[in-house]
Order: sequence, then C-alpha cells, then structure tokens
Amino acid sequence: MNKAKHIAIIMDGNGRWAELQGKKRVKGHEAGAGVVRAITEYCAAQEEIERLTLYAFSTENWKRPRLEVEFLMKLLDKYLNQELETLMKNNIRFETVGDLGAFSKKLQKTIQTVKEKTSHCDGLVQSLALNYGAQDEMLRAINSLKKSQDDITLEMMSQELDCKHDVDLLIRTGGDHRLSNFLLWQSAYAELFFTDTLWPDFTDKELDKIIKKFTKVERRFGGLK
Repeated sequence: MNKAKHIAIIMDGNGRWAELQGKKRVKGHEAGAGVVRAITEYCAAQEEIERLTLYAFSTENWKRPRLEVEFLMKLLDKYLNQELETLMKNNIRFETVGDLGAFSKKLQKTIQTVKEKTSHCDGLVQSLALNYGAQDEMLRAINSLKKSQDDITLEMMSQELDCKHDVDLLIRTGGDHRLSNFLLWQSAYAELFFTDTLWPDFTDKELDKIIKKFTKVERRFGGLK
C-alpha cells in the first residue's frame, strides 16, 4: 500500500470563492488561510505523512493587482505570527521554498523567526512555497552547479534545489488541471489529483478520501509489476 509521505497542494480558488459570494477577493484569501491551519493539523496527526508543501505565492503572482499583492504580504505575516503557537503545539517544523529576497525585511524576519522557533520540532514539516516557481528554482540550481568540474548528476541537481524531497501526492483544488510551475522536478513520479472544490471549501475529509484513493494506485515508476 502506498504511503503519502510528501503531499503537495496547489491551493487554488480563493478569489473565485469570494466572488461567488459577492465578496472582495481578499476575503477568499482570509478564508483560505484558515483552511491551511485545518489541513496542516490533519496532516500532523497522520503518522505516515512527513511533509506538506503548500503553494502560497508564486513568482507569477507579482503580476496581480498591487493592492491584492500588498494584502497577501500582510496576510502572510499575520498568518505566521498567529500560527507559530499552533505549529509548536503540534510539533510541526516550518520551512520555505522559493526566493525570499523579494520580500520586505520585516516579512523576511518573521519567516526566519518562525523557522528558528520550530527548528527543534521533529513531526510534520510544513513548507510554504513563497515567491516560488519551479523553472526559477531549477535555473538557480543549474547556475550554482555550473561551478562544479564534474558532470552534473540527478543527485547533484536534486540536492541543489530548494525542495530536496520527491512528491508522492500532488493535489490541485479549484477545478483547473495544470501544475502552474509547481515542484516540476520533484513531481516527476507524483500521483496527481484534481478537485473542483475551491480551496476555502476544501476539508480534511476530502483530503482523507484522496489519500485513501492514492494508497490503492499502482505506482510503477516506469517499470513493470
């Protein structure tokens, strides 16, 4: 039976959820942040799940309206400060993937503080993809490896990436069927699940159903069984 040791989620649908309710898009982001807590706590309670990577802000999200981007930055800072206690209580270590250099010094400090205060936790690893794009990640890794005199191997490339862990199960909410530049290298053999449920409506019960389906999938990794 398959084990979903590393689950990655593209959290899509916040804006549409808000618009369907006649609310501003930012209300969808606020609702979505609450779902992050619920899903993270669920994963922390599952012994077989070791890592949860969530697509929070992509390199392309800077193209959104300035006010929405500013709100997302404030929401992220607020979320991290509020959730620190929850992370520590549930023995969850906080990590990030992506280029944090584009964020404000204040937000970078908040991120670093949460990392340091949860560094001793040895349960679930919650990793937020922030200013992340898989193509950008791979380019940065290649440029770093160019210094090597040896031929670049798969192992060398994997270790140079922000995320060094292969994905078992990748889920996208919101109805679209694309990867949107998320963990392309790490998801080479991931099982992909797409749901029409908008992220603010996504629940631990639906995640549990997806995981149960995943455990029954035959994973061949290019071979035969």
